[in-house]
Amino acid sequence: MMRPPPRLRITGPAPSRHPDGNSGRGGGEMARSDFRFHVPKRVRYSEIDAQAVVFNARYLDYLDIAMSEYFRTLRVPGGKDGLHFQFARTTLNYRKPIRFDEMIDLCVRCARIGTASITLAFEYHGAGGEDLRCEGESVIVNLAGIGAGSAPVPPAIVALFEAHEGRSLRA
Repeated sequence: MMRPPPRLRITGPAPSRHPDGNSGRGGGEMARSDFRFHVPKRVRYSEIDAQAVVFNARYLDYLDIAMSEYFRTLRVPGGKDGLHFQFARTTLNYRKPIRFDEMIDLCVRCARIGTASITLAFEYHGAGGEDLRCEGESVIVNLAGIGAGSAPVPPAIVALFEAHEGRSLRA
């Protein structure tokens, strides 16, 4: 005799914790003003799923857009002759749906810098407001070269992030 599958228990979003220990506004998120950088993004038809909301894998695409623009703004050298970062870990906490043709702000900031790693905090908001849709963090590791092991984050790069964020970021 086959047993029925277990019932799923659906609850609200799990409480989160930001990388700098900020308990934020109840759920762990930071105030929008804690982010000095954001990039606007319009949701395209190709980014939504059958439920007419942004497909879950696109949240990582959005993180890549935000991080790339953040690094470009700070003039972090990349590419063939620049630094080489590898994602070590990313967590996403879904809060509310993002819908087709909606304008959203992709907010990102450097939360801390370790010896060879950088922790980025990010949030996605409805354009121009405190309308939190997703929050999370990514840890990226600096590599000694393409396919090589980890290497210390250069002091000049630490200085770029600290100047932009207005505080010490060393763990």
